[in-house]
Amino acid sequence: MNAAAKTLLIVEDDADFAAALARAMTRRGFEVALAHDADAARSTADSVSPSHAVVDLKLPGESGLKVVEYLAGRTPAPAIVVLTGYASIATAVEAVRLGARHYLAKPADADEILAALLRDEPDATLDIQPEPLSVARLEWEHIQKVLNEHGGNISATARALKMHRRTLQRKLDKNPPRTG
Repeated sequence: MNAAAKTLLIVEDDADFAAALARAMTRRGFEVALAHDADAARSTADSVSPSHAVVDLKLPGESGLKVVEYLAGRTPAPAIVVLTGYASIATAVEAVRLGARHYLAKPADADEILAALLRDEPDATLDIQPEPLSVARLEWEHIQKVLNEHGGNISATARALKMHRRTLQRKLDKNPPRTG
């Protein structure tokens, strides 16, 4: 891959993490552009035409899924990896449906991110979790699915779940339960 084809757009609201990832990816041969929200991501993508993108799922304002959709609609579309501390099955499926190549849960190091960015083919050898999801994790996954179905609208999601809006917000503010 030539240098012109290795432009990476990092869309991440955590400025410290974005800067550290940018340094790591520059050392790995990428020319890096940063954006800290969806509007800046679209503007930057229009000016630099990235070949690759790392997009945080939870951004201020619009969701990272909107950024994935925008980037995937570009010609040529960059290889997109969604990186998030709020991983769920619903958002992973939606990210891939919208055009992401891969979906990684934080914390992920630069080598894991690079491998995901450069991997062209699906991997049928992935390990299957030996234990089913915990009840807490199943609840988290269900909430994420319903939230996604309601376009991220907390009030509509709370009504659909027959839950008080503040209770739902408290559940969403917590880190997701471990998968096992």
